Amino acid sequence: MTNPAGVRRAIRRELRADGDPAPETGEPIIQLEHIWLAFENPVLEDVSFDVRRGETLVVVGESGTGKSTILKLILRLLLPDAGRIVIDGQDIGALSFDDALAVRSHMGMVFQGAALFDSMSVFENVAYPLREHSTLGEGDIEARVREKLQFVDLDPDVVMPLLPSELSGGMRKRVGVARAMANNAPIMLYDEPTSGLDPLTTGTITRLIMKTQRELGVTSIVVTHDIRSANRMASAIALLHDHRISFFGTPEEMAGSDDPYIQDFLGGL
Repeated sequence: MTNPAGVRRAIRRELRADGDPAPETGEPIIQLEHIWLAFENPVLEDVSFDVRRGETLVVVGESGTGKSTILKLILRLLLPDAGRIVIDGQDIGALSFDDALAVRSHMGMVFQGAALFDSMSVFENVAYPLREHSTLGEGDIEARVREKLQFVDLDPDVVMPLLPSELSGGMRKRVGVARAMANNAPIMLYDEPTSGLDPLTTGTITRLIMKTQRELGVTSIVVTHDIRSANRMASAIALLHDHRISFFGTPEEMAGSDDPYIQDFLGGL
């Protein structure tokens, strides 16, 4: 009988460019400790996990389970009712507003719809965080924009003058990644990065996320419904169910689990 965990492991090895192994990971850089959050109803209950430096954690689960809320908590756009969120050794809930902004400046966020400014060119979109959060001169800003667009496999001379409306969905997502990377953020957060994309473009975005880990050592958290992409890019997967983390482990461990809910979840996707 074929071992599904072994097959997945082999596929993930083949998908890494040139057979390169994943970079070694280090100490925890993102820690959620016993997080509780409720609005009118419970959202998260006693959620804890660590993400180590250089890892890609993929958060999956049914709609409305609080996956995107976790990203907002890490960005400190929300504060938990109880528990701690520690980013690179700092409890962000205990920081002043200005200090929290400084921590946030070390994170790049890729929104579900790319969230580009419609009235700005691609150049102005990618340059925006550099103008807001750096002291770079115009020449250095242009060089950085070109560098990031090239990293996401876009030709700067072709795309920089274009408006977002002139780009395909996949190109908009890649520009969104370039903008999030503009400040050389060591942490990247992605909210449904492959939503609404065709399979080929989904593969392009998945490989791009893997490339940031492999070549730049970036730590990433990816929220997605796409379990196939999750299995390709994840160092670890967290499954949210009933307001809690019901599984945390490797894609191979998840595929090999005999938990009935996990098997139903994987079968449904």
